[in-house]
Amino acid sequence: MTERKKIVIIGGLACGPKAAARARRCDPSAKITIIEQEENLSLATCGFPYFISGAISRANDLIQRKNDHFQDVMGIDVLSSTRAISIDRSAHKVTCTDLKSGRQSDIVYDKLVLATGSIPVVPNLPGVNLPGIFVLKNLDHAKAIHDSLISGKVKNAVVIGAGPLGLEVAEALVTRGVKTTVVEALDWVMPTLLDFEIAAQVGKHLRTKGVDLLFGQRVTGFENDAGGRVSKVITRDSAIEAQLVLLAIGVKPNVTLAKEAGLKTGATGGIEVDAHLRTSDADIFAGGDCVENTNLITGHKVLTPLGSTANKHGRVIGSNVTGGEETFPGVLCTGIAKVFNFNVGRVGLNESQAKAAGFDVVTSLIPGNEYASYYPNGKEILVKVVADKRSGRLLGGQVAGPGDAAKRIDVLATALTFGASVDDLANIDLAYAPPYNSALDPLHNAANVIRNKQSGLAKALSPMEVKELIDKGEDFVFLDVRESAEWKARRIDALQVKLLPASVLRTQLGSLPKNKKIITFCRTSIRAYKAQRTLEGEGFTDVSFVEGSITAWPYDVDESPK
Repeated sequence: MTERKKIVIIGGLACGPKAAARARRCDPSAKITIIEQEENLSLATCGFPYFISGAISRANDLIQRKNDHFQDVMGIDVLSSTRAISIDRSAHKVTCTDLKSGRQSDIVYDKLVLATGSIPVVPNLPGVNLPGIFVLKNLDHAKAIHDSLISGKVKNAVVIGAGPLGLEVAEALVTRGVKTTVVEALDWVMPTLLDFEIAAQVGKHLRTKGVDLLFGQRVTGFENDAGGRVSKVITRDSAIEAQLVLLAIGVKPNVTLAKEAGLKTGATGGIEVDAHLRTSDADIFAGGDCVENTNLITGHKVLTPLGSTANKHGRVIGSNVTGGEETFPGVLCTGIAKVFNFNVGRVGLNESQAKAAGFDVVTSLIPGNEYASYYPNGKEILVKVVADKRSGRLLGGQVAGPGDAAKRIDVLATALTFGASVDDLANIDLAYAPPYNSALDPLHNAANVIRNKQSGLAKALSPMEVKELIDKGEDFVFLDVRESAEWKARRIDALQVKLLPASVLRTQLGSLPKNKKIITFCRTSIRAYKAQRTLEGEGFTDVSFVEGSITAWPYDVDESPK
């Protein structure tokens, strides 16, 4: 009788259980063992903010599969509350410790899987270990934050880090009635994911929900109250009262076991793996947050700590440890977050990343509706698409707003995966009916704006470029072509602004100087672009429009009655 293959998996949250389940299907006779230092396997860590907020009422709902399911239904041995402490590659064995009894044991493997995940970054600051300061790595952390909130003793909280997790928890805290401040060392929310003009809209939304945002500030320490619990967060310029603090400044790959075993790690800090997710040891595979991935746009190595990626890795690994030859091509760093009533997504490269990668970049910034504007209760979204100017190849995109962002991000992710161009995106045959979409989706419009730029028809400036001209006191005409009622309701306050509605533009061209730069704007840029073309047709030579117009204007506007 053929000896059963021994597969040992270290890590039981996302990648590990998926690898085990796939391996069991591929090899029903294999002896499969999962080693997990937490009590529960298959934990939905991405749901923690929603448990904290109360949207998910029971902590146990976050456990996707009970331990006995793996044991009884799938025939997989589960060693929970057990920590793997060393790997002997020459002897093909893992030494582990039962965290409850302290007893050590060795487990022999034919194939080993490292799914050790990531570790929250904890800065070395005075007072960082005070009670009331949390990270959000496991279910006990989530329960501790939840219990602190329902105790009623937390009136003020600080979230350090404005990434997706930090903003999701900020929403949970506000939902619980807690005054919340988000402190971010960089200059806007989700700074490594979003460009400024998209992030600024998210920031505005957060402020309308009562979240205080403190940018460009690094935390320098923490103070405690008479009872020894955290009471203040200290930054360079302020001391913020807080009875609860969340550290959400990022994660790093958990590679201690791998490094101690002599496995190669890359420049990102993650474990090096090939396309089969095999490490530098042919009998050891790795996946999830602990490995580096290949960015499909740049070809560079990146870290992608996402449950979606970890599950894909798990399937590939489960196939390959049982004799398969599946490959994992790479990632687009696709992500989405719920931020109060905003949906915020991104995929591929943002503009700054594309420029850093050496691309000659062209972009579009398009406000639009999630479906036909005349169909009731539709919500707005703001779309930014990034492309290579010469080839038209799509490089990335971002979507934010109360409308359906996920659908657009998924369309872009699909297009980017297959190397689509802006021409492809402009003509992609998306489903249309008024309750679901406009005849032209905002993505179609975004692609067409880039095509108009490439052909020379559209001459656009970003909101940031226009704001710089205003701040410098440049002499130009900032031409508002909206109607008077729109101007009275919402205005950009600048000396250069002149109101000349599109409805009378052709009859009042004489009021505009032909020797000055003219930048047009409206509500969404449709009329502004038409005005640009009209003025050029009448002999004006220095005309452009501001992308996204007042809807996408990331700065303050005047909404006082006129």
